[in-house]
Amino acid sequence: MTIRWLERVDSTQRYLIDQLKKGEVVPPFAVVADVQDAGRGSRGNSWTGLEGNLFFSFAVERSVLPADLKLESSSIYFAFLLKMVLEDAGSEVWLKWPNDFYIGEQKIGGTITTLRQNSLVCGIGLNLKNAPEGFAALDIEISRKKLLDDYFSRVEGFPKWKEIFRLYALEFDKSRRFQTHNNHHKFSLENAVLCDDGSVMCDGQRIYSQR
Repeated sequence: MTIRWLERVDSTQRYLIDQLKKGEVVPPFAVVADVQDAGRGSRGNSWTGLEGNLFFSFAVERSVLPADLKLESSSIYFAFLLKMVLEDAGSEVWLKWPNDFYIGEQKIGGTITTLRQNSLVCGIGLNLKNAPEGFAALDIEISRKKLLDDYFSRVEGFPKWKEIFRLYALEFDKSRRFQTHNNHHKFSLENAVLCDDGSVMCDGQRIYSQR
């Protein structure tokens, strides 16, 4: 994975997609920013990043993704790989469905994926040190470089989806205290059924991650 470090950017996701569109970079390629001014969050929300935190996006060819990974659940897949790295480092982080990082009851980050022709672009924001009001920061000390080195090492192993899903399903019950959104409607996850492709059944509707 080639990594480009930037001091400041509006959004690592937009920056990388633009670079791919222009043919300036080719996957596998990652962009990391010290400060992100207008990052993309879920449902069109922004994820403004404070200095000292982690903001990055990376692109991989769709052809290298696990054959059993449904593209709609790629955010879960890549988010859970990072959760595993953080857990190995001693964190109690967990992944709220579909792809938000939480410490206890507070969000510390999130994941978003975008398809760009033959590439999949994944963006992640994580409060390593500083958190805006209403959010929390990671519960361990870890450098951005070590975290990214360990993460990309795991990503480039491309474990099968079924291996990741088996572990993800074990902590899904933690998400039942929350709600999810689908087409601007809120659904409680209290009685949701997690399907083996990463979607959930809520009130008779099948919902996939829309990120």
